[in-house]
Amino acid sequence: MRARHLVLLLCLLGVVLIVVPVTFMTVLVAVQPAAGQSSPSRAGVAVARLPPLARSMLPLVTTRVSERCPELSVIRVLAEVQAESGWNPQAWSADVNGGAAGLLQINQANWVGLGGQSWTSSPPPVDADIFDASTHLTFGIDFLCTNLRAMTEYLQQSGKATDPLDAMSICHIAGCSRVTGSRTGIPTAGEAGCGGQCASLVRRYLNNIHRYESEWMPPPDNGGSAGAVPSGVDLGQLSAPNAYTGGPTECTEPDPTTSGCLTAATANGIGEIQRTFGSQIQSAGCWAPRPWNPTSDHPKGRGCDLFPDRAGIFPSGEQLNAGWRIAAWLRVHAEALRVRYVIWQGRYWDPTTGDQGGWGEPYTGGGVYDANDATGGHYDHIHVSFKE
Repeated sequence: MRARHLVLLLCLLGVVLIVVPVTFMTVLVAVQPAAGQSSPSRAGVAVARLPPLARSMLPLVTTRVSERCPELSVIRVLAEVQAESGWNPQAWSADVNGGAAGLLQINQANWVGLGGQSWTSSPPPVDADIFDASTHLTFGIDFLCTNLRAMTEYLQQSGKATDPLDAMSICHIAGCSRVTGSRTGIPTAGEAGCGGQCASLVRRYLNNIHRYESEWMPPPDNGGSAGAVPSGVDLGQLSAPNAYTGGPTECTEPDPTTSGCLTAATANGIGEIQRTFGSQIQSAGCWAPRPWNPTSDHPKGRGCDLFPDRAGIFPSGEQLNAGWRIAAWLRVHAEALRVRYVIWQGRYWDPTTGDQGGWGEPYTGGGVYDANDATGGHYDHIHVSFKE
C-alpha cells in the first residue's frame, strides 16, 4: 500500500495528520543548529539502491541534516520520504486538514509555518513551491527536526523506550499525541485515540520505514567488525570488557570523572575503559551540563570524552597510538558495551557505517564544531556515546 493511501485511510479513521501538539511546539520556526555533542548526521547509504530522485537529492539532504540537525539520520529522511510519497515530488493526498502535498506530504498550515508559500487551490498548482523537491526537502528536514527534538526531550522526561526517530515518524503520520498518549510511545489498539486499524496502520508505517532503511544500508565492510585500524596498533593483548547486561536506566550512577551522574550502561562502559587502558588515558570527562542543547549525550549521562594526551593538541607517537587502541577497542566491543557511536581523529563510526576512505567515515562537525580544530575535530580526544 502506498503511503498516500495510508494517509487517506488514517483520515477516514479520524486520525489527525501532521499536527504538532502545543504542549511541545507552539510555533514552527527555523531550526537552529544544536550546540554541544550530537550524533553525526549520516550513516552509510547504499547510493546505488536509492530511487533516482533520492540519489540526486542526497547531497542536499546530507548537507541540510549536517548543518541544521546532526542528530537526525540521513537514511531516516530518505526512508520517510519513500514511505510518504514514493519519492514522487507531485504527490497529493486529500484529507481533513485540507490536503497534504509533496515528498513528505506536508499540509498547508505547516508548510506556511515553515516559510513556504500558501496554496491558491487544492491540490496546489504544479508550479507551487511545495512541489519543488529541493525546497520541499529543505523545509521538510526542518519540520522533521522540530518533531525529533520535541520527542527526544519528551521521551527523556517520560522514560518511554521508543526510539526518538520512530516517535518523530509517528508525529509526522499521526500526530505527536499518539506518542504522548500511549504507554510505550507507539500506540496499540485503544490507546491515544487509536482503534485497531489505526494502530495497525501506524505500525505498518514504521515497518515500511525500517524496511527501506535496511534495504538502503551499505553491505558490511569486508575488513571485518574491527574495521580499518592503522598499522602499528595492536589490540591482541587487550582483554575483552565485562559486558553490560542490564536495561535502560536514568542518570543515577555516580560519574567517576566528574561530580555528575551516568546511566548504568555508561558507568559500566567508562569503568571497563579505565580498567583496560589505565594511564593511557591522560584525562576523561563524561557528565557535563549542556543547557543550550537538550539532545547532547553528556547531560544525559550517556557520553564520555577520553584524552590520550593534553586537551587542545594533536597527539602523536605513543599517545596517538593509544587513542587508536581505545577507539578500535570500543568498536570491536560495541555490542557488549552498548556503544552508540565513536568519534576520533576527524572520523565517525557507528554500527551502521562501513569504512569510507579510512576508519569509519569523515566527521564534519555537524555545523557546530570546526572539524579542523584539535578539539572540534576530535583529534585530541575520543568521544564515545552509549545507547542507554
